[in-house]
Amino acid sequence: MQKKSAFGLAETMIGGNLDSVARPDVIPDYLEQRYWWAYLHPRGLRFFEQQWVINAILWGNYAHLRDAALNELGPSIDGRTLQVACVYGNLTPELAARHQSGAQLDVVDVAPIQLENLHGKLTAGRTVLHCQDAANLRFDDASFDQVLIFFLLHELPMSVRKRAISEALRVLRPGGKLIFVDYHRPVPHHPLRYLMPLVFKTLEPFALDLWREEIADWVSTGTQPKSIKKQVYFGGLYQKVVMLK
Repeated sequence: MQKKSAFGLAETMIGGNLDSVARPDVIPDYLEQRYWWAYLHPRGLRFFEQQWVINAILWGNYAHLRDAALNELGPSIDGRTLQVACVYGNLTPELAARHQSGAQLDVVDVAPIQLENLHGKLTAGRTVLHCQDAANLRFDDASFDQVLIFFLLHELPMSVRKRAISEALRVLRPGGKLIFVDYHRPVPHHPLRYLMPLVFKTLEPFALDLWREEIADWVSTGTQPKSIKKQVYFGGLYQKVVMLK
């Protein structure tokens, strides 16, 4: 079952200006039930939209992981880029600033309040915001030159996660790059190895899936990429996975 959002938002926001065509959207049950406090409530948004808070949540690694994603795309980005889901902090403004003249960054999120928040942070580049579900993108096949999914997979139930990955690969052009940054199973002697499962059990009920399986295991048989590269950070607690289609 899915419910209508109470928030109103324009379908797109271009270059910092709201488009005039508004539409309602649907908030998935898992988001309303599990993560309303972090992504849907205005007070939660104000709390988490602080650089020191998100840096603390990632044990001081936010800037390092943000830069790992950005550097994979390069200092000057051409073509069309898709970011799947809004992100707290300055990742998206930094990403938008790297786009050359004529290039475009598209960001999708199913929560209008998140898009409204991101709209307020954008000052540079051509950025288009869309109210869409990551598991059901309304873009044509091969629409994007690169796709970034930053700390989203661990918040999705397994079935939704698999569809989101399939959708990301579907809208990526042949030869394009799909980048994931997310949690990963740490090395056995990691000081947080026994604390993080307790945190996940309390706040992130789907996150331990990333300790049990590889992201590559969730790619459907019909959409296998040409290559997959993985790099881990902070004793293996975080990972960057890059797929070339």
